[in-house]
Amino acid sequence: MESVSAAAAAARVEIIEEAVSEQEREEAERLHRRAVAAEAMAAARSVAKERGVLLKKEEASSFKAERLEKPAFMTKAQRQAAALARVEAKRKERQATLERESSKRRGARGGRFNEPAPLRDAAGAAQQDAARLMLRALDDEDPAKGASKNNHLNNKRKRSESKSSSELTTSEQELRSIRETYLGTGGGTKKRIVKPSEKFARIFQFDWDAGEDTSADLNPLYARRHAVQPLLGRGYVAGLDMREQRKAHNFAQVLAEKRQAEERALEEAEGVARAERKAREARRKEERDRLEADLAAEAEKVATKSLGKALSHWSEKKLEEMTERDWRIFKEDFDIRVRGGRAPAPLRTWEEAEIRDEIRRAIRDLGFKEPSPIQRQAIPVGLEQRDIIGVAETGSGKTAAFAIPMLDWVARLPSGRISHLADDGPLGLVMAPTRELANQINEEIGKLAKYMNIKSCTVVGGANVEDQAFRLREGVELVVGTPGRLNDCLETQYLVLNQANYVVLDECDRMLDMGFEPQVTAVLEAMGGLLKSEDEGELERQEEAAKRGEAWFRITCMFSATMPPPVEKLARRFMRMPAIVAIGDEDSNKNKRIAQRVVYTTDAAKKNALVDLLRRKTHDDDKILVFCNEKKSCDLVGKFVQAAGLRCAIIHGGKSQDSRDYALEQFKQGAVTTLIATDVAGRGLDIPNVAHVVNFDMSLKIDSYCHRIGRTGRAGKDGIATTFLTDADEAIMYELRQYLEQTDAEIPPALDRHPAARAKPGERNDRGELLTARASKGNTQFLKEDKFDLA
Repeated sequence: MESVSAAAAAARVEIIEEAVSEQEREEAERLHRRAVAAEAMAAARSVAKERGVLLKKEEASSFKAERLEKPAFMTKAQRQAAALARVEAKRKERQATLERESSKRRGARGGRFNEPAPLRDAAGAAQQDAARLMLRALDDEDPAKGASKNNHLNNKRKRSESKSSSELTTSEQELRSIRETYLGTGGGTKKRIVKPSEKFARIFQFDWDAGEDTSADLNPLYARRHAVQPLLGRGYVAGLDMREQRKAHNFAQVLAEKRQAEERALEEAEGVARAERKAREARRKEERDRLEADLAAEAEKVATKSLGKALSHWSEKKLEEMTERDWRIFKEDFDIRVRGGRAPAPLRTWEEAEIRDEIRRAIRDLGFKEPSPIQRQAIPVGLEQRDIIGVAETGSGKTAAFAIPMLDWVARLPSGRISHLADDGPLGLVMAPTRELANQINEEIGKLAKYMNIKSCTVVGGANVEDQAFRLREGVELVVGTPGRLNDCLETQYLVLNQANYVVLDECDRMLDMGFEPQVTAVLEAMGGLLKSEDEGELERQEEAAKRGEAWFRITCMFSATMPPPVEKLARRFMRMPAIVAIGDEDSNKNKRIAQRVVYTTDAAKKNALVDLLRRKTHDDDKILVFCNEKKSCDLVGKFVQAAGLRCAIIHGGKSQDSRDYALEQFKQGAVTTLIATDVAGRGLDIPNVAHVVNFDMSLKIDSYCHRIGRTGRAGKDGIATTFLTDADEAIMYELRQYLEQTDAEIPPALDRHPAARAKPGERNDRGELLTARASKGNTQFLKEDKFDLA
């Protein structure tokens, strides 16, 4: 019984080793342990039966545990040697047992020696079968060793097969049943399932093979491709230098010289007279000179184009010689960016502008030597009667950029339309956010229309409306006004806009910030001109008809230093395919030429700090503009400055129009060098030579801060801006810090360390605590350091 179990166990171990996958190996080991447990219980029962007693529970458990212990998996050679040793030991033990039984039988029968040997029992047969299998495995594992014993084993196998065919058959059947038990009945490898994509890949083949391409034979260009040698940005199209190619490919000259040499040889062979040969040689020389002259002229023509090396600057060329590359360089030099479809070429000089001579004479009288960047691009777009959005910093000449095309458009209108000004209203309209800016625009238009019979007037609040109505009844070509007063005049029918087809919105973002959007919309809707089509093709046809004077459509222009979303919304409603002209970087409102200084102080110390700053100015005639947030604050600061012995002027919305105009005029002429104002003077006013801007009260919005400091550093000049900052300005500290970083300005340590400058208003930390809160007039919340996770 033990020999059979040993043989079965050896067979199971062999099956475990032959397992292909890890899952099969684990399954074979599990079945092996179950078989070992069953054999252990059977062996325990057999031992108990031989003893005639029952085994104790502890003995049975230890016996079972010993058998259940997982066998140690040795190498194949070690297992084979151990199996042979066990088989040999069993064989010797069985031989000794047989000899003892034989001697007993001989003694019982009286010493008879002619009795046959007893037959082998089943256990002996099983031992011999197991040994035979192990030897066969050894021969398979080691071919060299098996080759030396082949003859002996084959003879022995033949003898044993003839004697024990029944035992071999029984042993093979047992092994086959064990293999089927542990590995299943499926024999051989599993059939691979072919994917449909692989199965039909060769049946449905729609791609062309490389050998089926006939394009190489169709055109010789495909077979002999031109190898382009790029010159890595040296300015030649496709990396080709036309002049170098002409030097390398002088086919015409070589052909002409070859033909002349052949003619000379032929003449010498024919014996042509010397005089005739000289005459022919002179003709040949004349042909060579003519050919060289033609080639030189062609080379010079190539050199004048952008493919040549000797390129001149755009300022040295005539207008018709300018190339696309020259225009790109020109726009880069003046930092001009144009979006929104096609746009005409910018102006290089005033002489290239297609404007009337009267306007050109007025420009010379004003001393404008060259156009400003916004004027260079905005004026050509306006002369084409296109809608335009101009974005440029303050003091860049935006007023002339829209006034010159407007005056030229009015001068080209037929006389029939001008005769109905009193009944149908003005031809053009300009809207500005403040009275001062409207008066300033009207003055500039008057200067440019000095030699033209074009009248203009202002319609602003603070002035006598009857006087303004009288001017309108007399008839004017252009009207400049504020949205509120214009809307009032439309409602009272002092003003009609039946034939107003040209409208300009100057400082449009400021008008919307001040809450004038309903009034602006009402004025634009009251205009009688037709809006252009939204279709691009139809729009081009309408613009061409307007140039020829066959039709009239509304022209809308917007100019400002910024383009917030409300302005874009208004532009989408009333403008058609506008050309967007921006001067400077993407954030053109960030003026990096202004030296910005931030003084961290308290409300009580601001007045003394302001007086000390006014007394320490560099030059006595330097103009200083001081901004406050409220009218009351302006008056208090003005009185404090005057009490300190310093002259100043005050301007805010509570003052009458006459006092405001007088204070502004005194400041412009230099009678007073300090002007204290609210934001009413912060946008659009052209106050020359402002050396210093002081923000006594920090503005509530960063855009207002930008426009305030934009009063200095105008038109390319440098300026200084000083801001007094207190703890009450926490709501703007974060944006102010970001603005100072973007303009490369110095950030004071107190502002840099302040908690409000480190997070946006309303932002919370990881614990959900509110980091910042906007300050209001009646309730100011101060922040705590412990709410910030500072490094």
